[in-house]
Amino acid sequence: MPTIEVTDATFDQTVAENDIVLVDFWATWCPPCRMFAPVFEASSEANPDIVHAKMDTDAEPGIATAAQVTSIPTLMAFREGILVYRQAGALPAPALAQVVEAVKGLDMDEVRKELESSESDAHSH
Repeated sequence: MPTIEVTDATFDQTVAENDIVLVDFWATWCPPCRMFAPVFEASSEANPDIVHAKMDTDAEPGIATAAQVTSIPTLMAFREGILVYRQAGALPAPALAQVVEAVKGLDMDEVRKELESSESDAHSH
């Protein structure tokens, strides 16, 4: 499946409606973003079960600002609507493949438990 462009308007829906979504925050003027683009595209072809979304931070600054994306490219991975990975910088293909495998292999019941316990910790202080 080719990469898709997401916008501030379609971001939440895309993340909510798909099991795994990788989001590449990028901009046209950014050389590392241009280097990462074909790596990201190849990953989307190799993993048709995962949505690979690109977000142009210049054209669509809202989500990037809300997510505190300060350097680009930044890659985020969402599983079942939960942010499970975040890394700034262009990843080489093997590193991106490792991220994909790690996200696919997550035990989401465990992730949810950890989230709930960290949220209750935050409330108890």
